[in-house]
Amino acid sequence: MSLWFLVFLSVLQGVTELFPVSSLGHTLLVPGLFGMHIDKHAPQLIPFLVALHLGTALALLGYFRQRWVALIRGFFGSLAGRPNDDGHLMWSLIIGTIPACVVGLLLEKRLELVFHDLRIVAMALIANGLLLWLGDRLQRTRAHKPPEKLSFRQAFLVGLAQIGALIPGFSRSGLTMIAGSATGLDKEKAAEFSFLLGTPIILAAGVLEIPKLLHAPQQLADAFLGGILTAIAAWLSLKFLMSYFEGRGRLASFGTYCVIAGVVFLGWFLLHPQPV
Repeated sequence: MSLWFLVFLSVLQGVTELFPVSSLGHTLLVPGLFGMHIDKHAPQLIPFLVALHLGTALALLGYFRQRWVALIRGFFGSLAGRPNDDGHLMWSLIIGTIPACVVGLLLEKRLELVFHDLRIVAMALIANGLLLWLGDRLQRTRAHKPPEKLSFRQAFLVGLAQIGALIPGFSRSGLTMIAGSATGLDKEKAAEFSFLLGTPIILAAGVLEIPKLLHAPQQLADAFLGGILTAIAAWLSLKFLMSYFEGRGRLASFGTYCVIAGVVFLGWFLLHPQPV
């Protein structure tokens, strides 16, 4: 992999992972649109992409470091019989992580087949845009009285939304923000819970996939450099998004982009079929 292609993929991943536009979908579609070759059958592809995701996880951990320290302290406090809000939220994050982890492990091989047909990925991106439009309408039409804390049932339901993001083209952050809004969270809190919820599953994926690169030193070196570049891009994206959703930012803006981009990608790959 050339240095410029590595930088391109890393920055693309870092920017699109936290934006509700599907980083995995873009990582597969954009290179194909510009004739950049990615061997979708290479056994190192998914581990390499996961390594880039780990860069995002590092950015999330760094940005929310004080929050995570409080959550971990609260968690151990709850284990010691001292119930507290931080401990409750940590348990909520654990519960919310379970659905996607279980489904991802059970359907890993079948889900990988979706990577090979970019037309399906483009259609998923269009569907993601439509869901963001619906989510934005939900945020604007309901009178928000945010709950003081999510129930474990609500956290589990938000976690279920992450399952959709196992399909390239659907955004994990977008789906969980919509689900968070459906449980009563305002857009800022829904965004924060989405970003916190994403960290454990990204780290878990890294634990499973990164060892597959250990027998390929060059791939491991590329993954390491790519992870650092992704972390920088993700940090900048996260700062922008938290400010965006604290203000008057809307999911519909990203939905419009996803629909337009998805239609362009789908049209291109229908006219220029890719090897499957």
